[in-house]
Order: sequence, then C-alpha cells, then structure tokens
Amino acid sequence: MAGLVLAVETSCDETAAAVVAGGREVRSSVVSSQVDLHAHFGGVVPELAGRAHLERIVPVVTEALAAAGLGGVAAPPVDAVAATVGPGLIGALLVGVSFAKALAMGWGVPFVGVNHLEGHLYASLLEDPGIELPAVVVLVSGGHSLIVKMTGPRAYAVLGATVDDAAGEAFDKVARFLGLAYPGGPAIEQAAKRGDPAAIAFPRPMLREGLDLSFSGLKTAVVHHVRAHPDVDSADVAASFQAAVVEILVLKAMRAARAVAARSVCLAGGVAANGPLREAFRAAAGAAGLGVYLPSLAMCTDNAAMIAAAAHYNLAADGPTSLGAGAEPGLGFPGAISR
Repeated sequence: MAGLVLAVETSCDETAAAVVAGGREVRSSVVSSQVDLHAHFGGVVPELAGRAHLERIVPVVTEALAAAGLGGVAAPPVDAVAATVGPGLIGALLVGVSFAKALAMGWGVPFVGVNHLEGHLYASLLEDPGIELPAVVVLVSGGHSLIVKMTGPRAYAVLGATVDDAAGEAFDKVARFLGLAYPGGPAIEQAAKRGDPAAIAFPRPMLREGLDLSFSGLKTAVVHHVRAHPDVDSADVAASFQAAVVEILVLKAMRAARAVAARSVCLAGGVAANGPLREAFRAAAGAAGLGVYLPSLAMCTDNAAMIAAAAHYNLAADGPTSLGAGAEPGLGFPGAISR
C-alpha cells in the first residue's frame, strides 16, 4: 500500500495537484482555477481549458511537491502517481493523464487512474476520518447528481441519479438566463440573498417518487415564468429556484438514509458549497438523529487531494493501472447500481 501519493486533477477547469499520505493525511493541495478565463464565455470552453492545463500543470505540481516538503526529484519523492482518467473533457483529461504517466515512468513508481466521481466521495473522509458508516453521500456538481450509499472505501452503491440535468448544470443555465455571472451556483446564491424564496411556487420534479432526481423541468419552469412575467424581480426568481433545488436534494437524501438505515449523510461536489443547502442538510440530519458531514469549501470543488485518497485504496485493491490505459471522458460511476 502506497504511503505517499501525488495526484493530478484536470478533468474540467481546475488544474490541481496534491500529496496525500496513507489515503488520509493531506500534505499539500494546490488548485489553479480557470474561472476568470471562461467567465467571458459564460461556461467552460474545452479548447481553452486544455491549453490552460498545459500551461499550468508543471508549476502546480512543482508547488504541491514543495509544499509537501518534497522539493527534490532526483529520487522518487512519492510511492505512486495518480490522475483523474474520467469523466470529464477529453482534452483536459489527457493533459493530466499523460503528465502523471510520464512522472510515474520517470520515477519508476506505479500509476493509478482514478474515477473523478469516486474521488468526490473521499472529500469528507479526508477531513473527518471518524465519519459514521454506512453513509448516504449526495454528490452534486455541474455534470453529475448522484445519491450514493457508502459503507467504506471502495464499497458503494448508487441509490439514485438525475434522469436529465445535473443540479449544477441547472444552476448555471438559470444564472445565464437571468443574466447573472459565471459560475452560476455562487451567482444564484448571491442574488437569492436579496430575494424571497417563497415568492414563486416553482415545481419540485419527482419529489414524491423514489430516489432519482430531475432538474430539467424546474429549469424550464423558471424560463417560462420569467417570460410570462418580464418584470419579475430576478432576486425572487433566484431565491425561489434555489429553494426548490435545496428541498429536492434534502428530501431525497433523508429518504435514502431511511431506506438503507444510514448513520450519517454527506454532501460532495461543487454544489455542496451552497450555503442554504448546507444549512438545510445540517438541520434535516439533526432532526433525524443522523451524523452530518459537510466538506470544507476547498474540498467541494475539484481538487487532487480527493483523487490521491481514492488512488491509495484503489492501488491497494487492484494494483497499478496499465500505462496503456487512456482517458475516458464518458466514464460512469464505479459502484453498483442499487435502486
């Protein structure tokens, strides 16, 4: 089992590197965001993201090694090198995968390919190893919305997933429609502070049905309402939309926790940084007598520490990833489907 793992994460618009010891101790974590680069376009431009990763990966990895006290590279400074292999943007992924493989070959240490979605499950574990299992993890990001039962490292099952848009995608699209800044999640949250979350009765799709999620209809309802009421206050729209998303996610999480007799609930992914969602999660978990684990804001967004943690356990169980393995932009969640 590897002691020190250097991981790189380049699945979308953050160039990240981290060194983690024993799958638990974060020795360093460096993230270079491309938000300013893509803000002008209202979303991530894949070609620009790939080029930015090429420019930034060497200084980011160098900084991560130095921050971990591993400045010299004459001898292998780590026991393994990991990279996100998918899902994500193919051009962006290839930068990190190719770089990590080159380091692994040069240092003569194992290379470990990691599923980005699996990595997100380790965000809370990194910061609170005492997490009570089994746990229900609600993984909500720009591209994915999943409800996962986690009974331990590498032991998880998907209980529910979005049937259309992810929660973060809906935030981005609604923000763009309202003329708010990119990224949409923080912009919606900021605008909502000035609005009334009860002003507009937006639908809660699939609220009474199972554990799957749907946000496309909610997004469409926002568009139709604004077009029918052009003078509506954007702050009220933002607040009412956000309230609908929060209610859906919290209710589904609690339903899942009851269904699998979970001892705790967790949030993961970029949308987990949303303040009202975190507050509602904490309140609902407390009322249900469940433990609640909310990753720090730094661990909500894409980072390489979570990739290094996942790599630690994957290497122990499966051994090194073949250097012939490539990036997989459409890679699915690695756990079993249990609905």
